Amino acid sequence: MTDGSRMRIGLTYDLRSEYLALGYSEDETAEFDRDETIAAIEASLRRLGHSTERIGHVHRLVERLAQGSRWELVFNIAEGIHGIGREAQVPAVLDAYDIPYTFSDPLVMSLTLHKGMTKRVIRDAGVPTAEFAVVEQAADAGGVRFAPPYFTKPVAEGTGKGISPTSIVRRRKDLPDACRRLIDRYHQPVLVERFLPGREFTVAVSGTGPQAQVLGTMEVLLLPAAEQAVYSYHNKENSEELVRYRLMRPGDEPLIAEVEAIALRAWRVLGCRDAGRLDLRCDKKDRPQFIEVNPLAGLHPEHSDLPIICSLAGISFDALMARIVESAAARIRAGPAGRA
Repeated sequence: MTDGSRMRIGLTYDLRSEYLALGYSEDETAEFDRDETIAAIEASLRRLGHSTERIGHVHRLVERLAQGSRWELVFNIAEGIHGIGREAQVPAVLDAYDIPYTFSDPLVMSLTLHKGMTKRVIRDAGVPTAEFAVVEQAADAGGVRFAPPYFTKPVAEGTGKGISPTSIVRRRKDLPDACRRLIDRYHQPVLVERFLPGREFTVAVSGTGPQAQVLGTMEVLLLPAAEQAVYSYHNKENSEELVRYRLMRPGDEPLIAEVEAIALRAWRVLGCRDAGRLDLRCDKKDRPQFIEVNPLAGLHPEHSDLPIICSLAGISFDALMARIVESAAARIRAGPAGRA
């Protein structure tokens, strides 16, 4: 493979149904992919002219590599299940074998899974983000220096896990108990942020570095039956009935241009690659603030935010997949320097 037009592509992923069959809970497998997501990705890659081979999770990848299997590119959406560096495991193994892959490298995957570390980098780069603290133990909550209301969530989860109306803590004295509940359930530190009461946006980005560009921005609007004030796990899982997504363009209002500029700057600062999405929310003065980035965004054609935004913006699923593969192929053409 030299030009990215036709490649033999392996697929790495964590299949939700497989882990459920092994006895893992719905909550533990919330970030994993459905069977129809893998089928949609594979079908799209084939329509784009590539041949595909399903690999699966990291253990199967290791087995296949030991057997001598190799691919021109690996389309990686494996989330991993153990450890704070779980999203970095497949990229790290592929790097060891010098096999190119889609999406971000192990450093970026490890950094961005930890929301507190990510916000430290973002803050130091001058990107606006809400005041925050990382609470390792409930007893440490008293050391949070800024005033309520607070917003609490696990420091290293996605898909809205651990987020519910109880994430909003309006009194300082209630913060230790709120942190304790999350620590006991998720066995990890808690990110405590100043609660942002304003509008919420999700921005889709494709490309890498200077070539990165915004594909679209949608506003998240909670319907009356939804859990209010938070884009919670419950709201995400039942988005068809509880959430309305509205495409927003920079020409609609000046705020959107600011939202997209912040998102693109954060994407580049963090070194994310190929495609993903960023979440921003406005403070009480209507100033957009970085919340978090997902460099390994869901790709279910109908239920995941990244494809939803693209669909609203008139970008087909195949076109999104082509952008992702081309961004990765550009690194291959650039040689070792392009993969650094």
